[in-house]
Amino acid sequence: MLVIACPGQGSQTPGFLAPWLEVPGFADRLHWLSAVSGLDLETHGTTSDAETIRDTAVAQPLLVASGLLSLLSLFPQPADAFSVVGLGAGHSVGEITAAAAAGVVSAEQAMVLVRERGRGMAAASAAAPTGMSAVVGGDADEVAATLGRHGLVAANANGAVQVVAAGTLEQLAALREDAPARARVIPLQVAGAFHTEHMAPAVPELERLARAVTTHDARVLLASNADGTVLHDGQEVLSRIVAQVARPVRWDLCQQTFADRGVTGLLEVPPAGTLANLARRSLPGVETFALKTPDQLDDARAFVARHGERSTVTTSPTWRLVVAPAKGVVRVQGPREEGARVDAGAVVARVEGLRDGHDASAPHGGTVVEWLVEDGDPVAPGQPLVRLHPAGGAA
Repeated sequence: MLVIACPGQGSQTPGFLAPWLEVPGFADRLHWLSAVSGLDLETHGTTSDAETIRDTAVAQPLLVASGLLSLLSLFPQPADAFSVVGLGAGHSVGEITAAAAAGVVSAEQAMVLVRERGRGMAAASAAAPTGMSAVVGGDADEVAATLGRHGLVAANANGAVQVVAAGTLEQLAALREDAPARARVIPLQVAGAFHTEHMAPAVPELERLARAVTTHDARVLLASNADGTVLHDGQEVLSRIVAQVARPVRWDLCQQTFADRGVTGLLEVPPAGTLANLARRSLPGVETFALKTPDQLDDARAFVARHGERSTVTTSPTWRLVVAPAKGVVRVQGPREEGARVDAGAVVARVEGLRDGHDASAPHGGTVVEWLVEDGDPVAPGQPLVRLHPAGGAA
């Protein structure tokens, strides 16, 4: 099973897009997305210096554009990707890349959202001097206790090997002086304390914009970076993208979802490297591919061919398919008879895991076509539970 991973802010480096401009159609598409975002993305991806592309309002649109256009180079016909990619996920702003690539929103909608996200977070960052530092190594409990002692938030939980602390610059300086035993504290080149309450001022405008966006259900299942839950409903994907601006990123739980789904290969889109490295440490046995330059495209396609498998989403009526949000045992709660009505938003099943339970609801409603599981069956994240027909469902 193949997962496509989309990196977040901090992964960009000066000039990383320069070789991609030689790919037919890439420069023109980048020019189009520049017009949508109101930024010269070609300049920022080729000649702008590190300090310029560190600016949140520049970095975030640049990352989303580079991810989307590199995927179009890898899959010139997006339907080819929809049929073989088992799961998509994005770290922080990469979640917008993943959502657009999965067809939840258009590329243009994604660029408007990320433009306003970047501007809002830049403004929130300017309100007070804040930042982020990676804490690598050390005992997990001691790391958590040290962050709590200094009033810091674990804004990114990236796995057993890395936590990213966020807070004021004074708090981060105190952390460097009082680091957990056997841990390194590495300041990150970001402009603020992302995914914390410091970013809350950016949320209301994104909420308003999101209310005007028409979404589609994902053509590829998506793992939410809030908690690793597998999502299919487009509106829920969008609402989580808005909320995660001020909430921690749990990439560790996304990686657990990858393991639970039996992922065998993870391909990271440009600017690649960070998420592939995390996977190598946290997902033993999973092959990784960091797509950095276009001369790797043939090898990337061979990687996709090795790990891709026919998607269950594309062989089912996707906009009325209810899937398991997590790993566990399914408890059917909705009607089981063929033709039975299911109201919009109704819970049709509950998946009980070792730690907690997750409701599986039917966002659009419909009538039961076929249950694909029995009560008490073990299920994997994203496994189809029931197919619904829109006839008779709530609008």
